[in-house]
Amino acid sequence: MSAARPGEPSSQETDRHRWWALVVIALAQLMVVLDATIVNIALPSAQHALHMSDGNRQWVITAYSLGFGGLLLLGGRIADLVGRKRTFVVGLAGFAAASAFGGAATSSGMLYGARALQGASAAVLAPSALSLLTTTFTHPRERGKAFGVYGALAGSGSAIGFIVGGLLTEFLNWRWCLYVNVPIAVVTVLGALTLLPDRPGRAGARLDLPGAVLGCGGLVAVVYGVSEAQPRGWTDPLVLSLFVLGTALLLTFVWWQIRAPVPLLPLHVLRDRNRAGCLLTMLLAVIGMFGLFLFMTYYLQEILGYSPLRTGLAFLPLTAAIITGSTQISARLLRHVAPRVLMVPGMLLAAGGLLLLTRLTVDSRYPSEVLPALVLMGLGMGLTFMPVFATATAGVAPQDSGVTSATVNTSQQVGGSIGTALLNTVATTSGAAYVTTHLRGPADRARVVPEGIVHGYTVAIWWAAAIMLVAGLIAGLMVTGRAPEHGAPAEAPVTEPVA
Repeated sequence: MSAARPGEPSSQETDRHRWWALVVIALAQLMVVLDATIVNIALPSAQHALHMSDGNRQWVITAYSLGFGGLLLLGGRIADLVGRKRTFVVGLAGFAAASAFGGAATSSGMLYGARALQGASAAVLAPSALSLLTTTFTHPRERGKAFGVYGALAGSGSAIGFIVGGLLTEFLNWRWCLYVNVPIAVVTVLGALTLLPDRPGRAGARLDLPGAVLGCGGLVAVVYGVSEAQPRGWTDPLVLSLFVLGTALLLTFVWWQIRAPVPLLPLHVLRDRNRAGCLLTMLLAVIGMFGLFLFMTYYLQEILGYSPLRTGLAFLPLTAAIITGSTQISARLLRHVAPRVLMVPGMLLAAGGLLLLTRLTVDSRYPSEVLPALVLMGLGMGLTFMPVFATATAGVAPQDSGVTSATVNTSQQVGGSIGTALLNTVATTSGAAYVTTHLRGPADRARVVPEGIVHGYTVAIWWAAAIMLVAGLIAGLMVTGRAPEHGAPAEAPVTEPVA
């Protein structure tokens, strides 16, 4: 290796800068993932303050996931075309501005709009963050450590959001669940400008605007349709129309991507068997995980009577288990075993944790019936997330790293949106049917209604467990790649056809 020129950093300094760059990327990722759930515990307070109806309060959550999941593909391609560092900084600035706007909201519409802007900013920020990580750490050993940290944050950030949301709601107020992003974003922007490598985008490249409209529109229509199925029902004309529209737009998107001169999503990115398997596994795994967060939050607060802070702290073992599974198990073993050797057991553990929760009653105790399930669930998700991120982004041509990263994040966000709406619809329908069947008179209401709510939760958790098992089956059948050290080195990505 040649010596550094005068005025240039030495290799040792560059190495230190790379690991500090990981801190910057990790902070941004934590903020994005955390914000998907931090407002959940604060939602009752926000609903009361802004006079939201029960039917419309879901938009505080859904507006964020719609903006995030629907625009991620466009954000990933912008990262490739404009430059990852520039896109990263712009996304951070937009996220901070949207958070301040939401914290100052004086109406429900203003809060919904701020959450949608947060999601759109996250759609620009998240793929550039993962792309920077992919191109900064290329050696298998360093890549394993870096993705271990990233996977732990991706998996545990949602649970951390519950803890932070409980603290801020109980000791300050719900608005600080949004304001807290501003100082984090400012620190991260300063770190990004100082530490992240500045690689220019591709000169003269163009955005695939028709593809952006078709792809994003299709995703938004499908997710919106699933979210509207909760209050309206699956056979409602609006819900069915949204599904038909979304399917038509997505099929047209695929047709257009084959013919577009500069496609938004080069289809060769999805033709890789391992990558496709990882994306499906992520989509299904997050469906089950977000359903768990939703039901356990309401179960702990409404059935067991926990305070917001105590509810947040109740998720702490889940967070610790995810971090342990990702950094201490997956990150150490992925260099020596095939990814599916970690992913399949991970999904089985997560499904086992959910099955334990199907035994919940109105009288269940946290230490004996909830805690073991959370630990199993956390270990399973930690085992799964890290190899999914590492495998899905491996062997990608540099010019496609941003859109590939966006596709991974899209599967995560769309899975969360679908999971929240789908499982909540199952829970609501099952709970209402239980109450109708068992309610004999007004005197039974105090007993039957809580029992019906918990029954609805357990039915939905059965569905979540089944979805986790399907995810494990897909990982076992489709993710057939070998351990990184036994395959193609990360420094030499597999050559793929140019679209």
